[in-house]
Amino acid sequence: MSSLDSLIDGYRRFRVGSYNDQRARFDALAHAGQAPQIMVIACADSRVDPTRIFDSAPGEMFVMRNVANLVPPYEADGATHGSSAAIEFAVTQLEVKHIVILGHARCGGISASLTGKFDRAAEGHGAFIGRWMAAIEPARDQVRAAAALSPDIDAQRALELAAIRLGLDNLRTFPFVAERVDAGELTLHGAHFDIGDGILRMLDNDNGRFEPVLLEWN
Repeated sequence: MSSLDSLIDGYRRFRVGSYNDQRARFDALAHAGQAPQIMVIACADSRVDPTRIFDSAPGEMFVMRNVANLVPPYEADGATHGSSAAIEFAVTQLEVKHIVILGHARCGGISASLTGKFDRAAEGHGAFIGRWMAAIEPARDQVRAAAALSPDIDAQRALELAAIRLGLDNLRTFPFVAERVDAGELTLHGAHFDIGDGILRMLDNDNGRFEPVLLEWN
């Protein structure tokens, strides 16, 4: 069976299963449009699906995915910026109340940044990846230096978390984001999901650490 065949089979299961189970919700979304309260910025990694991690229903989250869940800084240079357009749409048009940057363990983009695999790929194979991942080179260089001084540092994990923090800082460079954050209309969050053990860690803004989410309900 080809990969396309498996996709079609998946559609058939969806159409006769969960689509029918949630028909009223899909009908409402089709006629009233979407009004999600949360935007999730996640990695394009096929192992990390935010709708599964958060067990969300259709219409609950506006999701943007790219390599290594990066957020570029605000640039008003007249160029085409796909990620920035998605952020602008979520904040100014959908008026989401929360933005979550969701990083994850064993991220291929982060690993490539650490190894410098695409650093000099100015043209041809890897050029787009190299230019994209260049956004975290300063954080990458700091992690490399720290790891060189202490072999106990997990450089992969450290850069995954640093990229999330940098993304939150970059979100605040967008004027329409900063205005709403300052007005208390928008809240920014950092999160990290470990594929291996299923643990989700949320950034605690008070202590600056990523703390595991407890499985017990209050």
